[in-house]
Amino acid sequence: MNTGFSAGEERWRSRLGTLRQVVRQELVRRQLLSHLPDSPPRRVLDIGCGQGTQALLLARRGHHVTGLDSSPQLLGDFRTALADEPETVRDRVQLLHGSAEDLTRLFEPAGFDVVLCHGVLMYFPSPEPLLDAIAHVMATGGLLSLLVRNGDALAMRPGLLGDWSSATHAFDSDTYLNRLGLRARADHLEPLTSALAQRHIHLDQWYGVRIFTDTADANAPVPDEETLNALLDAEDRAGSTDPYRRVASLLHLVAHRTDTSPAG
Repeated sequence: MNTGFSAGEERWRSRLGTLRQVVRQELVRRQLLSHLPDSPPRRVLDIGCGQGTQALLLARRGHHVTGLDSSPQLLGDFRTALADEPETVRDRVQLLHGSAEDLTRLFEPAGFDVVLCHGVLMYFPSPEPLLDAIAHVMATGGLLSLLVRNGDALAMRPGLLGDWSSATHAFDSDTYLNRLGLRARADHLEPLTSALAQRHIHLDQWYGVRIFTDTADANAPVPDEETLNALLDAEDRAGSTDPYRRVASLLHLVAHRTDTSPAG
């Protein structure tokens, strides 16, 4: 993962299992699995895999997963979780220490059928280099799951929290101070979709993630199971419905790589 995240890593780890993180991971899981069947098994690359929530999910479902992260601590957390899995799952996971900037050096072209890149692009000053690298490693017909900060909704959180100065500033900015205390960058749906298309990666569907719960306290606990399920169902429906998804904190783009070879 880009080094911009490292200063907030401990805060991230301390908040795993809180409401906002559980909502994010569960919504991405639901949305991703609606596009990715269990069979045949795919070769999956998780860029910035962190503690491995989504990567483990896919390994359990039969896919072969490579997790890449620049944080030894988070990779250690992933290995600890992996140790509790059956051998069949462990054998389907490979973990590598490295940054997103290393993709083209570490991996051959077209080496993966699925690429996950969740919460990474926001720490790059420009999306272009990482999008180039993603296109490099994706096989023809491959699937991309890309989770980014929504640049069209940067004023929503501060406005709903009554921080009027920050809300006003957000209308004219593509950067923001996130809950980890880090300065990060947001992407806008249409330019990002166009940038992907220029790399022969074409949007299939996009979703909003964390609409109703984005203003929850960073340490808010997960409610009882019945309440959580109702909350997730509401978030899930809003995340695939206009106009609600337009004001989500995060955008989840699911896209596929087309054949770039000339017609014969």
